Formats: sequence, C-alpha cells, structure tokens
Amino acid sequence: MSSFELDRTVRVLEWAPQQYRPGAKASVIGIITVRRGKYFESFPPGMLYTIEFEDGEAIDIHESLLEAVE
Repeated sequence: MSSFELDRTVRVLEWAPQQYRPGAKASVIGIITVRRGKYFESFPPGMLYTIEFEDGEAIDIHESLLEAVE
C-alpha cells in the first residue's frame, strides 16, 4: 500500500542526499509498484514514487525520503 496518493504534494526531507533536492516541494505523478531491471536495485525495499518538482524536473524517490505537505 502506498503512503502517498497521485497528485499529492510532498516535500523531500532535509537530510535526503543532494541529488533528491532536500527541502523541495513536488507532486506525486507516479507510484512504482513493480520493480524490474538494474535501475531499481539501487533503491531499498519499500514504495517508490515518481515526483515532479515545480520546475518540471521529475525523479524517482523512496518513500522514506518524503513527507506530506498539508
């Protein structure tokens, strides 16, 4: 079960690695439920999300690096 729904506004936690843009707000645009291929081996077990930042850049990120924005 996913922690965040599509279109949910989230914030990358302040202690996240720099490549994830700590402190930045984004919208959830995808929920990754099936992991196939070497790309996904770098992520720990758990839910992955595709998020889009306000400038249009999108990344995949683990749920442990996100918090909900009210």
